[in-house]
Amino acid sequence: MSYLTTKTHNFRVFTTINFHSDNQILFLLYRYIGPMFLTEFTLEFYHLRAKIFLLCFMLFCGLPIHAQQSKKDSLNFRLKHLESTDRFNPKDTTHIKLLVNLAFSYRYINNDSAYGISTRALELSEAVNFDYGKINALESLGNYYSDQGNGKKSMAYFKQALQLAREIGNQQAELNIINGLAHVYSYEGNYAEALNLYLKGIDLAKQSDNKNMLSILNENIATLYSDQKDFKNALVFYDTVQAVNKELGNEVIHAETQSNMASLYKDAQNFEYAMFNINKSITTFEKHKIYDWLAYAYEVKGSIYLEQKKYQWALYWYDQSNMLHQEQLQDDREKIQLMNGMAKVYFGLGRDSLSMEYANEGLRLSKKINSIQGQIDCSETLYKLHKKREDNISALAYLESFKKLSDSLFKDKNKQSLALLETKMEYQQEKKALISANEMALAKQRNYIYFAVIILLILSIIIFVVRRNEKTLKRLNRELKEKSVVVSEREEELNEINRTKTKLFSIIGHDLRGPIGALQGILKLFTDGEIGKDEFLSFIPKLKSDVENISFALNNLLSWGQTQLNGVATKPKRISLDKIVSANVQLLSEVAASKSIKIMNQMPENPQIWADQHHIDIIVRNLLSNAIKFTPDNGLVTIEAEEKRNMWQVMVRDTGIGMNKEIQKKIFEDTTNITTYGTNNERGTGLGLSLCKEMIIKNKGEIWVESVLRKGTTFFFTVPKAEKKYQKAS
Repeated sequence: MSYLTTKTHNFRVFTTINFHSDNQILFLLYRYIGPMFLTEFTLEFYHLRAKIFLLCFMLFCGLPIHAQQSKKDSLNFRLKHLESTDRFNPKDTTHIKLLVNLAFSYRYINNDSAYGISTRALELSEAVNFDYGKINALESLGNYYSDQGNGKKSMAYFKQALQLAREIGNQQAELNIINGLAHVYSYEGNYAEALNLYLKGIDLAKQSDNKNMLSILNENIATLYSDQKDFKNALVFYDTVQAVNKELGNEVIHAETQSNMASLYKDAQNFEYAMFNINKSITTFEKHKIYDWLAYAYEVKGSIYLEQKKYQWALYWYDQSNMLHQEQLQDDREKIQLMNGMAKVYFGLGRDSLSMEYANEGLRLSKKINSIQGQIDCSETLYKLHKKREDNISALAYLESFKKLSDSLFKDKNKQSLALLETKMEYQQEKKALISANEMALAKQRNYIYFAVIILLILSIIIFVVRRNEKTLKRLNRELKEKSVVVSEREEELNEINRTKTKLFSIIGHDLRGPIGALQGILKLFTDGEIGKDEFLSFIPKLKSDVENISFALNNLLSWGQTQLNGVATKPKRISLDKIVSANVQLLSEVAASKSIKIMNQMPENPQIWADQHHIDIIVRNLLSNAIKFTPDNGLVTIEAEEKRNMWQVMVRDTGIGMNKEIQKKIFEDTTNITTYGTNNERGTGLGLSLCKEMIIKNKGEIWVESVLRKGTTFFFTVPKAEKKYQKAS
């Protein structure tokens, strides 16, 4: 039995026992009580009593026969599961791969299903340009038409798949397709082209170190020689196969080879070697449940007994093969040999009607797939049957058909034998010529290499000198770059210091000098006697307000200056937020009262926070001061807080003049100095909010603003809650 690759089909074990024939019962007896108790002399006795004995044996021992989940069923399950998902896309490559694998699993089981699934996989692969799917679908279709005996269509699909596999460099696919295409040529009788392809495949398998394909391809060449009755050359290739199989260490692959060698030894009339090999292979196939190969092995064993005219034993093993073909397989090419073998057995047993039935079935299958050898064998059997019945007209017709086909095949085989020899010699000559050309090319290449080495040495010296200079230059450039970076950093620091100085002088010059100058002017007028005591006293509230503003501005200025020089140093601890708020509300209540502004303290009871007390005090004071500053007379300022997971969120709302979106974006930037006037022309430094932002961030919080023009503004900030009584400072 020749093959494309190691078989991957798994079939179900019988889940029920049907007593269709005495031989099926005999098969179970053989399996459970051993062959030593079954001899040819006792076969007829067991045929009569087997059913009663088997029923008793099953009751005594129990005879569990379990079904095995096949690869086909597994693939079907995975395919249905994938198609039932919400994300299913028919053009998804996973779906296409499953279809392709399922198509291969249906070969020898249901050819029509294999064809339909392969066609579907090809359509989807072409739609998404999926090369893997296209190659395997084309290969599966090539197998289908090969099994149907349509060599022309099979070759077309194989050649298309082969071209695509070579284009994308898929060597495994290329080997499989070369092997399949060679099979088609051998079925068509073109052994020379088949041998040529097998030899090319062997070279490719050696290049890619694919030992599995090396075993398969060498064995298929052995099969070619075996078909030509050239057993000497066949055994030479089988020696190579067995050496490769030993390296692979796979007993199933070894069993496949043994079953084919058994067929060869049978044809060579070496029945002892034939029986040894076929028994070994049957044991392995039964162990691993490789049912397509098992059916073939049973058929070979039956044919060994047939050659020795041991018809009862031959019928027993043919029957086992036929059971598997009926229940599990759809392999017409192998079934032809089985049908003709069973026809010969029944002819030998004198059961001519059954012999006629099987011979006609074999002839029908042979014509269906254009098997010349099958037609010859079945025609010969039918000729003998009709001659025995003295149906001379039918016997003559089958004899003429047999003679015509035999003469044609004999001549063709003689031609093919010469073609095989010529092909092998041509291939060897081509290889010799190629080796010679390669050796000449290698000699030239060696000369080029010697010359190149000399040039390379000279270049290496030059490169060494250049690289050493480059390294020196790179080191100097790196040092220069590092110094440039230091200079740039120093320059940036100086620029920052200049900006800070400019901003400081701006604040001092514009925001502090004005109120101090006003105070100085009033005092000068009073000391110069230009205003009286009563008039001076009337300026006291104004002077008090200016002094408070100056004090507030100086506090912000000092805090800001400290952050610019040393950064914001935080000393967090557990503090009560409402105490800080209450203190600042009381501090600013007089300023608020001067504008008839009501401050509403809606803080919850004793909210504990984890923060720097000095920073929070500055933040609250700045936000309340700003709210009072930008709220018109008779307005309202509200401060409240609420829990947000592990933070306290504080809100300072006012009913003031609000601000536009542009100002909202800029007020927290430390690079800008926005100084705005309050509703009563109160002047600020522009430092408060940027200082608040720095301190909030340092205390692991956030600050933001929401405002609507002429309706009011709300400032939000968050600070961590004090969750533990003795929380450590971070």
